[in-house]
Amino acid sequence: MHPMPFGAEVQTDRRVRFRLWAPTHEEVAVELDGKAIAMEPVDAGWHELITNSARAGTRYRFKLPDGLRVPDPASRYQPEDVHGPSEVVDPAAHRWHDADWTGRPWQEAVIYELHIGAFTPEGTFQAAIGKLDHLAALGITAIEMMPIGDFPGLRNWGYDGVLPYAPDSSYGRPEDLKAFVEAAHARGLMVLLDVVYNHFGPEGAYIHPIAPPAFTNRHKTPWGAAINFDGPDSGPVRDFAIHNALYWIKEFHFDGLRLDAVHAIIDNSPQHLLEELADRVRAATPGRHIHLILENEENEAGRLIRDRNGAPRWYTAQWNDDVHHVLHVAASGETKGYYADYKGNTDKLGRAFAEGFAFQGELMPYRGRPRGAPSAALPPTAFVAFIQNHDQIGNRAFGDRMANFVPAEAMRAIAAVYLLLPQIPMLFMGEEWGAAQPFPFFCDFGPELADAVRTGRREEFARFPEFADPAVRDRIPDPQAEQTFASAKLDWHDLMREPHSRRVDWHRRLLSVRHAEIMPRLAGVRAGGEYEVLGDGIVLVRWALAPGGTLTLAANLAPTAAPGFLKESGRILWLEGESDENGTFGPWTVRWSVEEPLLRESASTALDALAERMGIEARYQNARDETIEANAETKRSLMTAMGVHATDGTEARKALEGLDRAEWLHPLPPIQVLRADTRTLNGIAAMFRDERGTEIPDATVKNV
Repeated sequence: MHPMPFGAEVQTDRRVRFRLWAPTHEEVAVELDGKAIAMEPVDAGWHELITNSARAGTRYRFKLPDGLRVPDPASRYQPEDVHGPSEVVDPAAHRWHDADWTGRPWQEAVIYELHIGAFTPEGTFQAAIGKLDHLAALGITAIEMMPIGDFPGLRNWGYDGVLPYAPDSSYGRPEDLKAFVEAAHARGLMVLLDVVYNHFGPEGAYIHPIAPPAFTNRHKTPWGAAINFDGPDSGPVRDFAIHNALYWIKEFHFDGLRLDAVHAIIDNSPQHLLEELADRVRAATPGRHIHLILENEENEAGRLIRDRNGAPRWYTAQWNDDVHHVLHVAASGETKGYYADYKGNTDKLGRAFAEGFAFQGELMPYRGRPRGAPSAALPPTAFVAFIQNHDQIGNRAFGDRMANFVPAEAMRAIAAVYLLLPQIPMLFMGEEWGAAQPFPFFCDFGPELADAVRTGRREEFARFPEFADPAVRDRIPDPQAEQTFASAKLDWHDLMREPHSRRVDWHRRLLSVRHAEIMPRLAGVRAGGEYEVLGDGIVLVRWALAPGGTLTLAANLAPTAAPGFLKESGRILWLEGESDENGTFGPWTVRWSVEEPLLRESASTALDALAERMGIEARYQNARDETIEANAETKRSLMTAMGVHATDGTEARKALEGLDRAEWLHPLPPIQVLRADTRTLNGIAAMFRDERGTEIPDATVKNV
């Protein structure tokens, strides 16, 4: 349970405390079972009531002086949607069974973004539990859930939420969400939540009449007046956002958050809201792996800085739109909008792979102003790489996925790049099997907004030549139509059909290479790599590994063959496409390799002996019946997971000696000596020596 200074909270004596910040109202009441009970005004605009007339399950509203009845802005559950009453929830009633779960290190993250409503036919938390085994078997280690804060209607992407503490009732109750998180943890899956602190949605945002000072006209956002994070009366507003972050992490056991469009959070305070939020989250969660992720159009590298130990000072990583853009342009050839700034610029391609941001302070023509900051000093894990997400699919007119307009060989090439990059990869739901379902924008606003949303969506595309004709724009799916939402639901039957099943197997094999070869090395990649442009769409990127060695990406992301690649001197991890002995790469060819420093023979021998002693096979057959040799790094990682640390030959020999000692000291099974003379006993004794080589005396043998 996370205690909060607002909302409805069940006390230890089972009474319920109601608390609301309504600074412009002298009188506020709580309505319980149709009866209004006056709240007590307290300092600084707060109103409070502690009563034994409510309990868990009681529905309530706040009543303002003008008679307006409103839900609780900090409601934990809205059984009748955003315009209905709130429900008192006792979070202590849930019994958790994941006490041993502390999360996973960030370098182990392979993220899967999903929308609860479209992920399964049922569209609920409970139904999603049934798909967790699929994700675990695929190689996913983290789920990123699109926003679930209560929104108006039965369907929405989630970014129009107005009650950020209440899981939307169309997905299930709070207990169902907790069951989902717990089930994910049981399978080794982290769960991250997308949260929105830059605006409230256009319908049902009763925070406006409750607390007008929560907004300010001093700053403007795409949604109108900004949330007041830095002016008079901003303290409770900042707390509302920060407590929300703490609430999801502590009360629901989420492993981290992704903060939506933080460039639209305007704060001129001495300490920006983003820094205070991160400081308080990290201070409140000692001993847990908590990951905070940003979406930030400004590409501010300073928010991602690390401390001297390599740990994030504030934010763990940022969605890297630049990697998406360079890969999308390479594979599709599209040049509309911001894609024009990446087309034909292979330097941006190499830079995004090696250093994270493609724009690092240079003018971005599409924006008409500079973008980004130098990022080469950041570790690659400070960036989340992807080729599809909800925005990049859903912001297309028809919500079509890349597999519908990009050749299959190009899709495999760009996937082989981003899924093995030292950056953290993220798939969008259904990507692993090439889902045919689109992901269009959908919502379910009331009649006052429906026409405006429908018209606005179509007018958005009027500036593009292919949509100049109104008749063509009319073909754009109606975001308000139930069918638009239904079209986005994944068809899980496709998993059993070709070519989808083959694509799933390909992704599973590729992610198994990431687990075995890339993840164990990420802690040793403390900064960006170096890149070389070899031609249009052709790059060579190298990352230095600690304590030595190099990870290399050689890629021809073009539809024509490319000569000039050197023969790989290291060990090839993955080859997608074709290459010949003369250094010519075929179209859409990607090669990942690693070159490691030679270990002393004695060190290698000791490590191999220790691995064999612990049952680790030196070579094995993969799903394609290929023989794979387990390298030294893989053996070390597996032994570490088994509780044995051997980073070099000396430690390997010590571990072997420890195993020998434990084996010698293990009690012998009892035996029965029937007849023996002294000479026989002395002979037996000579066969036994302790760990120092000292002969065991006769008496020890006689006492066996």
